[in-house]
Amino acid sequence: MTNLFKKYIIDTQCATESQYEEVEHLVHAVNIAKGQLLLKEGEICDKAYFVCKGILRSYTMDESGKEHTIQFAPENWIIADRSSFYFHEPSEMYIDALENTEAVYVQKEFFDIAAKKFDNFTKVNTLALHNNIRHMEKRINYLLSASAEKRYLKFIETYRDLSLRVPQMLIASYLGITPEGLSRVRKELANKNFNRD
Repeated sequence: MTNLFKKYIIDTQCATESQYEEVEHLVHAVNIAKGQLLLKEGEICDKAYFVCKGILRSYTMDESGKEHTIQFAPENWIIADRSSFYFHEPSEMYIDALENTEAVYVQKEFFDIAAKKFDNFTKVNTLALHNNIRHMEKRINYLLSASAEKRYLKFIETYRDLSLRVPQMLIASYLGITPEGLSRVRKELANKNFNRD
């Protein structure tokens, strides 16, 4: 598992192989059972997870107990509550596993040391954070102004094969629509594609 994270770090030009070996002891492999909670609201998020195989998810829960999915993290994605991780604030979200998942996790020490040892790490990590902000801003705009169909198409573009791996009710939660609304969108899209043939 740690080899996949090593490849990710080297491929994204965060570090050379020899540089990575200097911080390899800070990378921890973990097997996570489906349904296992990794973070609860109110806790400090002290780990960032890189998914090697499986799916992790972050979500919030409102006063009525309804879940609102924030992010899915399939293979080669990193997930954490960044506000809690970087600013040591109590988390407002949960992170759980939607499948039996193989992952590695790093703590803030990894980022602090890597920033000092790797020439490109800060630049690449900053770019990744900016990219995350960009995607979040676009997602907020879609939730506020786009039709359910456009939101679903954007989900497919972002997550590709997840529509077959993630329960429809969680996709609906991510899109901010009801499961019935999602079924209607999928049916309308299927009809459109069928009528083109």
